[in-house]
Amino acid sequence: MAIVIQPYRQEHEPAVQEFNRRLQQSSGDPNLVFSQNAIPRWLPPASNNPVWNEFFVAVEGSSVRGAYALKQEQIFTRGKGLHRVACYHHPLSEGIVDRAYASVGALLARDALARQPFLYALGMGGADRPIAKMLKALGFSLTPIPFYFHVLHPAKFLLEMQALRQKRWRAILMNLAAATGTGWLAIKSAQAVARLRGRPGNFTAEEVSEFSDWTENLWNQVKDTVSLAAVRDANTLRLLYPPQAANIKRLRISRNGAALGWAIVGERRQDAKFGNMRVGSIVDCWASPENSAAVVRAAIQSLEKEGVDLIASNQSHQGWCGAFGSAGFLKGPSTFVFAASKRLTELLQPLDETRPSFHITRADGDGLPANF
Repeated sequence: MAIVIQPYRQEHEPAVQEFNRRLQQSSGDPNLVFSQNAIPRWLPPASNNPVWNEFFVAVEGSSVRGAYALKQEQIFTRGKGLHRVACYHHPLSEGIVDRAYASVGALLARDALARQPFLYALGMGGADRPIAKMLKALGFSLTPIPFYFHVLHPAKFLLEMQALRQKRWRAILMNLAAATGTGWLAIKSAQAVARLRGRPGNFTAEEVSEFSDWTENLWNQVKDTVSLAAVRDANTLRLLYPPQAANIKRLRISRNGAALGWAIVGERRQDAKFGNMRVGSIVDCWASPENSAAVVRAAIQSLEKEGVDLIASNQSHQGWCGAFGSAGFLKGPSTFVFAASKRLTELLQPLDETRPSFHITRADGDGLPANF
C-alpha cells in the first residue's frame, strides 16, 4: 500500500502513539517519539501569528510510518529583505527500526521541500549523522555553528564531563587534575587569558517578564549588521518567550537607561554527556556588535547567581563569537549544524561573504527541548 503524507489530524493520534511505541520498543531509545497531540503545544497555528508549527504524518493504510514538523517563520536577509521560510524538525521514520521503510526518511524531506522550498534544518547532532548526510545528498549546504563553553566549577567539570571521560586514560588524568588542583588552574588560566581581549564597559541588567516595544527598536537598529537572522521583532519575541515560560529568564541590558540588548538564559535539562553538572545556557541574544560583550557578561552573571557549573552557547555571528571569547568562553567541537536547502542557499549567496554574519543561536529552529 502506498504511503501518503498528509497534515496530522486528531484522528491520527492513536496511530502516532502506536508508531512511537514501535520505535521506542525496537530501539530502546525513549527520545524517539513524535508529538502525541495533533495540535502543537508550542507555537500552534493561529490567525495573524508570524511564526507557527504544523505537523505532518506519513500514513500507510491505518498505520503511521513517519512524521515531521515544520516551523513556519520569517527571516531577514541583508539587502534582500524578509522571506518566508520553514524549519524542518523532529523527522522520524519507521526506517530507523525496520529496513522495509528505509525510504521514508527521504520521502519526508522531499515532501517538506515541496511544501516550502526555502527550507532549513538545525542541530541534527553533527554533519556526520544520517539526517545531515541525507539532506546534503538532497542539495542542502551545511554550516557548523560554533559551540562555546565557560567553566564555573572546574573540579566538578573534570569529574562529571562524561563526553570527555569516555577513554579510561583520559578519565584518570581528569581525576588527577581535579584532585591536585592543576585542572582548576589550567581552566581558570585559559579563561582569564581570553577575558583580557576586551571589556564591556558599564551596563545594567534586569529581568523582565515580557519583551515589550523596546525590543522592536533594537530589532530595527541592529538587523542590518547581520546577513541572516530569524525575525526577532517584539511580536515574534512575545510568541517565542511568553510570560508563562518559567524555565527561562528574559534579560534587558541597558546603559544610562537606554536599552543595549537582550538575552534569554536558562538551565538545560539533564544530559548524560554532562554527568551531574548543572548546565546553564545562553539560549538567545540580540544587540549591536559593539554592545554584544555587555550582553554576554550580563548573561554570565545571571547564570552564576543560579549556581550552574557550566555555561554553554552556540553562536554563528563573528561579532558574537568574539564577544563570547572576550568573556572567557572556550571553543569546543560543535554538533550543531545549519542545513539550508538549494533555494535558501541561493538566497544567501555569496556564502563565503554572508556566512560570517549569520545570526543563528540555540533558540533558532525547533527552539528548546521543552517546546516539543
